[in-house]
Amino acid sequence: MNSSGRIACIVALLVTASSPAVPQSQQTYSGAALSSPTLPDPISIYDNWSTYDELSDNVPLTQALAMKELQQLLELRKAGVRFDYYVMDAFWFDPDGGYRTWKKPNWPNGPDLWIKTCLANGIRPGLWFGTNALVHLNPAPQWRSSLNRQGTAMSMFEGGFLPDFMNVLQYWYDQGIRYFMFDFADMTAATPQAEATLTREEIVRRNSTAFRDALAAFRRKNPDVVLEAFNGFGGVMDSTFYPFPFRDPVDLRWLGVFDALYCGDPRPGDVPEMNFWRSLDIYSDHQAIRYEQAGVPLNRIDTTSFMAGLTGTIYRRGFQEWKGSLILTLARGGWINNTQGNLELMSDPDRRWFARVQSLYLHLEAEGQIKSFGGVPGNDQTYGFGALDSDGSVYVVMNPAQDMARVQMPLLSREQAQLAGGRLLFRDAGYVPHIGGNTIELGPGQMAMVGFGKYASPAYDFGAQQDVVIPRTIRPIAAEFRNIGKGEIQATIPAPANGDLRLIMQQYSPDGTPMRTFAGGPPTGTNMDTVFLLKAEQDGKHLPVREKYDHVIWSGLSWAAGEIDEKDLKPGAPLTLTFQSVEKNPVVLKGRVYLVQY
Repeated sequence: MNSSGRIACIVALLVTASSPAVPQSQQTYSGAALSSPTLPDPISIYDNWSTYDELSDNVPLTQALAMKELQQLLELRKAGVRFDYYVMDAFWFDPDGGYRTWKKPNWPNGPDLWIKTCLANGIRPGLWFGTNALVHLNPAPQWRSSLNRQGTAMSMFEGGFLPDFMNVLQYWYDQGIRYFMFDFADMTAATPQAEATLTREEIVRRNSTAFRDALAAFRRKNPDVVLEAFNGFGGVMDSTFYPFPFRDPVDLRWLGVFDALYCGDPRPGDVPEMNFWRSLDIYSDHQAIRYEQAGVPLNRIDTTSFMAGLTGTIYRRGFQEWKGSLILTLARGGWINNTQGNLELMSDPDRRWFARVQSLYLHLEAEGQIKSFGGVPGNDQTYGFGALDSDGSVYVVMNPAQDMARVQMPLLSREQAQLAGGRLLFRDAGYVPHIGGNTIELGPGQMAMVGFGKYASPAYDFGAQQDVVIPRTIRPIAAEFRNIGKGEIQATIPAPANGDLRLIMQQYSPDGTPMRTFAGGPPTGTNMDTVFLLKAEQDGKHLPVREKYDHVIWSGLSWAAGEIDEKDLKPGAPLTLTFQSVEKNPVVLKGRVYLVQY
């Protein structure tokens, strides 16, 4: 962290610490205070969610699983990967224990071994809490005076819930817990008596005020604690197509008590991509930029996007096409760097590569500055994230559209020298981006990393991501699609002589907004390649279509993308393309066709 940033941080902390009589909910925050993290330096967290999943899958959390990942974490540290915290995510608790006891038989002896092993190895343990919502949890007797009419959540300004909940947090702090994650907050919860006399807006205000003030007192008593807000604190997380500014605004006063705000688990955005995992990258990029536009500084945003697990929450991704995702997670500049998933899937070379990328960006986060630039990812606009220190700069750029695009890398400060002599540090396989001064040309759906100054050295080369391949050329082909039935469109074109055909289908509501189809999660959800169908027929034969969206996607999908290989096409002969959605609600389908060459 540079000296000016450290001074600003200390001043912000002193202002908070010296003003206990002023409730956090009534304080105002200048731009300087918002951009100064309450953390003294960036941190790295391992969170074990997606090694298990009890929401969109049925893989349970057990002590054996948690301890196995702890040992893997320690192995990664030997390779140079930094981890400061290990967070036990959701559903560690006994449903009847009021967050005080751990679930049996999964934790026969409670958390003592896990906490002890973390602390013995210099790892600070953390815990997930469902805040005031009852998710896999029954209300403790002392909470019933706060329960809402539906029995799903507790008011935080009435009854016994909030005082007891804060006692629970203090109990776990005293056991060694130093990170607390607050998820599923319901600021609309109120007792039936309050619902009868107060407006929804007043209930939200009172809940928010009560919780902020309680957390502020908790932080003053335990100044080394890390607090993070997950679901329920404003914003939109279920798509990349929504009205902006947010209908549920992010109240920036939360930044007075939370070290970071999360902006959504990885899911496909509403921008079609041939590479399914790239769509997840674009979703997280979009969320970071929208939350920044809502007033949250990048360093206070946790995109929680690097998940590489085997469960339904991450669509059973494993470690497919993960390198670009890791770079983007770090490049966005959040000071809480969150890694989730099955660490044992990393090879030794993977661990060393991870350590090199992480080391670069933890340095840039602490000592330099990181800024976003360009357009809005969910609008198919090119964009990127630039990092600058006194020795040089690093840019990560993305083209989400289905065309070639030239992206300008802007100066990040008035003092920065003109950009020249840039070096391509990382790219997807296939098309090799061309750098010219402060611009770079990218292929469709491509990301790249460029270094200038000190960072234009071979020491910062991170190679190519071989499992993401970008075509060398792409151009649209005229195709007039017509409706042939409910949720079905069709076009006939002459097959091209050279190149593969890329097929894009998008699904819209009758009002013109993208519509996501939700077909469930594992183990009973439906694979999306049976929900969205891309069919091709030539000379009475069905042609194979390459697809990568063939996953069970709990978060829904609004598009399909596929390719027909050149070798399967008969040049010049009529080719009939049929796109179909089995969505039950009325939909409007639109189709596009491109010629691509690899």
